[in-house]
Formats: sequence, C-alpha cells, structure tokens
Amino acid sequence: MSGVPGTGPVPVRLEVNGRPETGTAEPRTTLADFLREELDLTGTHVGCAQGVCGACTVVLDDVAVRSCLVLAVQADGSRVQTVEGLGRDGMHPLQQAFWDAQALQCGFCTPGFLMTALVALQERDDWDRAGLRERLSGNLCRCTGYQTIVDAVLAAAAAAREDGGHAEGAR
Repeated sequence: MSGVPGTGPVPVRLEVNGRPETGTAEPRTTLADFLREELDLTGTHVGCAQGVCGACTVVLDDVAVRSCLVLAVQADGSRVQTVEGLGRDGMHPLQQAFWDAQALQCGFCTPGFLMTALVALQERDDWDRAGLRERLSGNLCRCTGYQTIVDAVLAAAAAAREDGGHAEGAR
C-alpha cells in the first residue's frame, strides 16, 4: 500500500515510565508491538494478541489496558507505565510481594498481573479475597492456580496500609 496517502509510519510520542519517548509506527501497529519493537521494552508480553489473557497489560493514563488491543497511534501523547517502570530503585512492593509469596512460576503472565494489581491497589487497598479474585480475573495464568497471586496482592495492600500510603503510583 505504499504510495497511498495516509499510510506509512507516523510519529508516536509517549511518556513511558516517566520518560519522554518518540518513535514511529505503522497505523496498525499495536501499542504492545510498539513498546517491544520500537522502544525495546520486552517486559510487556504478548500471549493471545486478542485481549483475552492479560499478559500484555500496561497502565495507560492511569487505566490498566490490554496493549495488544490499543494502537500505538491511539496512545500518542499519553502516559504509559510498563513492568520495567516498577521498582526502578529496587523491587516495587508488588514485585517483592510476588517474590515473597512465590506467586510466579514460568513468569509469562507476571507483568500483566503486576500492572493490573498496581491499578487495583491504586483504586483501593482494602480488597477482600473474593473481590480481588474478581478484579484479577481478566488475567490468565496456567501455572500458579492463582492462590499465591491473590496472596501476594493482599500482602502488598497490607504493607501499603501499614506504611500509611498506597502502592506506588503509575506516574
């Protein structure tokens, strides 16, 4: 389709993990592919490429989204946080809780769970087990059975309450 007006790479400007980033993307490039291929942020995993598994979840302007369903050009001008943005000065409390609870096995789903849990803890830090299971239910894991993931997020919420604050923000 080259030569057709309106096609070809276009500039995409984002704030990613607190830093300005610029790249180019074809109009149909997903945010997941842009992050992985253009910005070399490979922590965002692409599992199903249909928005079902949650492995590609990132935080886009404070909302957990499936980056395989968002076009890079749609995100132009937005703030994005990926799993690489967590714990820049050591482990983020959620990462530490996942480690402590052994809430990962193969690790493929972990980035999506961490980003979903980050937003869930920004919404509130007083989740009960049933409510948190429901909130995380859009993310799929084939290894852990979910129990340790829920334990980890509840532990991070308790730690945030003890510290008198909430889990570190997505900004």
